[in-house]
Amino acid sequence: MKLSTKSRYGTRLMLDLAEQNSERYVQLKEISERQGISLKYLEQIMIPLKKARLVESSRGASGGYRLARPADKISVDEIVNTLEAGKTLTRCEVHPESCERADWCAVRHLWKEATQAMYDKLAEVRLSDLMSKNNHRGGKHL
Repeated sequence: MKLSTKSRYGTRLMLDLAEQNSERYVQLKEISERQGISLKYLEQIMIPLKKARLVESSRGASGGYRLARPADKISVDEIVNTLEAGKTLTRCEVHPESCERADWCAVRHLWKEATQAMYDKLAEVRLSDLMSKNNHRGGKHL
């Protein structure tokens, strides 16, 4: 299983916002420079994050983006779930009709359990948890 670039970069974007003063709006250009992610790609990622109300924006000279809630109230699960097409490792988990073995396949049940375990873990981790780990490494980049 490989998380999409959207999820990986989206989590970095959200962590970057969390590391900034929560009262200040941050321009995507600043995040792009710090994270080494193209501005155009960050703009695309920001759309679903804003729709999910994970971030809020302000227009104008001092405008930009900031977290909609405190970092300790946003889980990585929320970010990944917002940016991924589905919450599954395999197609047969949600589309059993795509496989003739789905009703009795032990491997399908393993994939379902693995998916659940992954998302359970992501739900436990808050942006604030990542901030403390990032600060111990002395860097702003994941």
